[in-house]
Amino acid sequence: MAVELKLNAESRADTGKGASRRLRHAKQVPGIVYGAGKEPQMIQVSAFELARIMETEAFYSQIIDLTVDGKKQQTVLKDMQRHPFKDRVLHIDFLRVKAGEKLHVSVPIHYLNEEKSKGVKAGGVVHRDMIEVAIIALPKDLPEYIEVDLADMGVGDALHLSQLNVPKNVELEAFAHGGDAHDHDLPVVSIVQPRAARAEGEEAEAEQAEAAADEAEEEQEDKKDEGGE
Repeated sequence: MAVELKLNAESRADTGKGASRRLRHAKQVPGIVYGAGKEPQMIQVSAFELARIMETEAFYSQIIDLTVDGKKQQTVLKDMQRHPFKDRVLHIDFLRVKAGEKLHVSVPIHYLNEEKSKGVKAGGVVHRDMIEVAIIALPKDLPEYIEVDLADMGVGDALHLSQLNVPKNVELEAFAHGGDAHDHDLPVVSIVQPRAARAEGEEAEAEQAEAAADEAEEEQEDKKDEGGE
């Protein structure tokens, strides 16, 4: 079931660094709404209300009912500028949504059955190459997340973008621009041996190879001895 996201905002007239600084002191976050063939609109959002809605995972990929000065419009989060070391948002951008216009967004990946995975049970470690994936879809078809089931993955197995089970009418952005699909088929997740285990395995292989070489050398020496008698 889709999460219903609502956020209130007010229009603003003042722009520039000084105005933005004054807004932040007043616990407001400056922002902008654009797209859908309309003029961009400068807005301000309560920092407290924004922090609350940001706790919802769907905020970063789903439709947001943004009400500005009492007028509601459907939007998606397009960009967000954070402070480099403080836990606060400096500026936020929203993109208006048109019903028949496809959106380019990133949705989170949910990994399932990690502990039940064959590879994990065998001592492997899950290595996540991606925590989200870029997709293209109409607003009505936006998924909240993409699921990846790790249950049948063993040690040494890897899952790539082309193997993701994406919902109907959803396209992976990586394969949307033509070209060599193989070049864009990046790994999403894999199960690898722990480093210590790999090191032990490599050391054991090296020892076996050294022992085999010594044995072969001894056989050659024995043949020489036999030939000299």
